[in-house]
Amino acid sequence: MTLQHVNVKLVVENPAQVDLGPLIPIFHEWIQGQVFDELLLDVADYRHVTGGPGVILIGHQADYSVDNTDHRLGVRYNRKAAFDGSNFQRLEQAVRAALTACQRLEQEPRMGGKLRFNGQEIELFVNDRLLAPNNDASRAAAGPELQTFAKKLFQGGEYSLDYQQDPRRLFGVLMKCSEKLSTSALLQNLS
Repeated sequence: MTLQHVNVKLVVENPAQVDLGPLIPIFHEWIQGQVFDELLLDVADYRHVTGGPGVILIGHQADYSVDNTDHRLGVRYNRKAAFDGSNFQRLEQAVRAALTACQRLEQEPRMGGKLRFNGQEIELFVNDRLLAPNNDASRAAAGPELQTFAKKLFQGGEYSLDYQQDPRRLFGVLMKCSEKLSTSALLQNLS
């Protein structure tokens, strides 16, 4: 199974305290500074959509957002362009990009220290139903690689993988670690 168009969502620890308004000027500054590897193009404000995409930083190869899909606020990375390499390298690239964005937002003074990753839950999903239909065959094919990736990411800590079962949803997994890990620690684990 080829895993392309990998999405990562880092769930926020304190969603009720987070004001998404400051994200708009922050994301515009990120565009001006081209702070990531991907070409950044525009900002879209969907805060008015309940349980929706929030505020999106639109890029050519990937989008970054603070997303409230399924009423779970989190920092989301959406890889749109194909990425060369193995499945492990694609997972690593997407998780590293999401963690880097989350770390920048955690340190952003205009967010007032209120946007923090909960350190225990990471959602991974593939935004391509043709490559990765949400079924038992996909779970069996991707499972060993996801296990290997989780072992590296959580560096020996206990974790679980909970797969999305609804065939109408994208193929995805919720990775839960038994202990809280900071974005810095997770980035270090991927080094």
